Amino acid sequence: MSTRSPDFTLAAGPTTVSARVLSAQGSPVTYHYDPAFLERFRTLGDLVGRVYGTENDIILMQGEAVLGLEAAVVATVRPGMKVINLVNGPYGKGMGYWLRGHGAEVVEVETGYREVPTPEMIEAAVIGNPDAELLAVVHVETPCGTVSPLREIGQICRDNGVVTLVDAVASLGGVEIHPDEWGLDICVSAPQKCLGGPSGMSMLAISQQGWDLIAKNSNAPRDSFLSILDWKDKWLEGEKFPYTPSVSDVYGVFAACEQILEEGVEAAVLRHARTAAASRVGVLAMGLELWPLDPATAANSATAVKLPKGLTDSHVRDHIRRRYGVMISGALGAGDLVRLGHMGETARSLYPIIGLSALGQGLRDLGCKVDVGSGIDAAMAALSESPNL
Repeated sequence: MSTRSPDFTLAAGPTTVSARVLSAQGSPVTYHYDPAFLERFRTLGDLVGRVYGTENDIILMQGEAVLGLEAAVVATVRPGMKVINLVNGPYGKGMGYWLRGHGAEVVEVETGYREVPTPEMIEAAVIGNPDAELLAVVHVETPCGTVSPLREIGQICRDNGVVTLVDAVASLGGVEIHPDEWGLDICVSAPQKCLGGPSGMSMLAISQQGWDLIAKNSNAPRDSFLSILDWKDKWLEGEKFPYTPSVSDVYGVFAACEQILEEGVEAAVLRHARTAAASRVGVLAMGLELWPLDPATAANSATAVKLPKGLTDSHVRDHIRRRYGVMISGALGAGDLVRLGHMGETARSLYPIIGLSALGQGLRDLGCKVDVGSGIDAAMAALSESPNL
């Protein structure tokens, strides 16, 4: 007997996609050098640039976001090069492994996983390491439900001549980000989270400063799946593909970008903020605890909830899915938190109520004292103050 799909997916990505995106992915597959597809791919780069709000070059690599992140590391890092890496969660820690693996001298600014580095900590690290050429930061650490102060980070790095490498996978389209205004040089994102698209593409926005740093690296890959330079030389400068793109994923991402641009990126960011606020007040009103210690650092794409003692994320998640048909995310570490995703299509309307109801009742089933009614009332009150989500 096959496992039944959940009724609602309120996880931290991939997330639910709209009927429009699904329909686009079902379009007839065409030859990737057909003039119509070339025009579609070219236009998709323009759309992604508009979603980012940048004039920087757009590279669309055919593979999930890990491809784009690792490709950015191997393109920029030279043996012995000093890099500052901000670590406040599993993805930041993983970035450090990549950096050291390619020979970087890594200076880590690390906090607990319930906090984020402050601008003061970051500025001290940058000023204290004047030979650092690159700073890596995860904008939204979805495993922890936290958001880092990217505007301030960009300004600090710009003022000190440090190139920024930004993991924007869980922020683009749902959390404010302005690469040009904030001085962000290499941003890597993907469509499967706040954009509500499929998970088969990495979307990079690269400034001239980013390209200049890459040009210093004689070891930057060529003729490789990881090569950003192949995409620059072949696609940006000659409209030739380094390898065959996923035609159906391109159609799906195109539809997702059209959707958010029709809505307006600012409106989409506000929608995510409102849905997140409703989720957070609901969690607190139920008598539960948010994972981020400072509510100001809580991300608007996923709400991380600290579990009561004696419970594990896998137990809670599996019970909720089996009993109520709702799929949420667990932790990527010790198992002491769960995450309610509200990104893309699920950053709308009553999705926070579904997530809170399932979580609250699930915890109550497992013997926890949870005031589900108060949580729902608080979330509904928050939603009533911000209609038309």
